[in-house]
Amino acid sequence: MELITIAGILILDQITKAVIQFYMVPYQSIRVIEGFFNITYVLNKGAAFGIMSQTNSSLRTPFFIVITLSAIGMLSYLMATTDKKETTLRTAYSMIIAGAAGNFIDRIFLGEVRDFLDVYWKSYHWPAFNVADSAICIGTGFLIMALYFVKDSDNKEGSDNIT
Repeated sequence: MELITIAGILILDQITKAVIQFYMVPYQSIRVIEGFFNITYVLNKGAAFGIMSQTNSSLRTPFFIVITLSAIGMLSYLMATTDKKETTLRTAYSMIIAGAAGNFIDRIFLGEVRDFLDVYWKSYHWPAFNVADSAICIGTGFLIMALYFVKDSDNKEGSDNIT
């Protein structure tokens, strides 16, 4: 199931980015919901919120490659060693892996990440993001939920036996 999640998110991410790149020019914006949401094509050389975007690419690119591959490796290991019954946790890992891989593909082939989802209120804009970024954020939410709020089967059995 996790491979389907990873593949589905990765395919959706790359298709949406390709469509935006094909039909729009950088910094072009299309209003979708007045006062709330636009499709705005932005090229991001940095990480989230443009962090490190001004750093020299000879330092930035290797840094992002090492960090991304390390994160994907660690999360893949955690997913492989997590009980199959821990579906929320395994889904979280797969979503984060897919998002990291989607942005990694952009960095490797384009040297920057294609962002296009522009949420705002009045003149306050959240930094533009993409499907991969959304998967990372939602996956992180699932991870927090799984680690702090979802009881595993051992805890449920133990709590039933307490008198």
